[in-house]
Amino acid sequence: MVLQNFGSWWKGLASQLGKRQVKEERPLKRSRLQVKTDLYALAQVLQWLEDEIYSLLPRDHWWQYQTALAEGFTNAVRHAHHDLPPTTEIEIEVTVFPNYVEIKIWDYGPPFDLEAQLKSRYENPNGNPLDEGGRGLIFMHQLTNELLYTRIGDNRNCLIMRKNFR
Repeated sequence: MVLQNFGSWWKGLASQLGKRQVKEERPLKRSRLQVKTDLYALAQVLQWLEDEIYSLLPRDHWWQYQTALAEGFTNAVRHAHHDLPPTTEIEIEVTVFPNYVEIKIWDYGPPFDLEAQLKSRYENPNGNPLDEGGRGLIFMHQLTNELLYTRIGDNRNCLIMRKNFR
């Protein structure tokens, strides 16, 4: 049964990853924020998200946008920037489209294979329950419709999360 569920999940993930084309729609709102590499900046990040897009979204999914952003931001601080100075900036962009929200987080960490990490986490769901590493990836994957992580030309990585709301 577990293998059957994994096979179904893996096909869904492969299908999702195959949809990497950017959806061409006119945004209703776009906003950017830059913060230093500091976990205490999370409160500022979440307040910014609320100030910028709360009034545009259905309330029943609001906690999912907050959780996905919080997980993505804290992963950038704790993992991508763990060897970088605290003055290193993390850039965040949120864009609201007519049917979905897109959140992007840029970091200066080393390249990271999101697909391999997700596969590893799902293949070994009964790992050490005290090991918190990787749970945020699973949360982000389950809370979004699309989750991508790519290296871009200026030695940064970009985490892209898309969540439909209609």
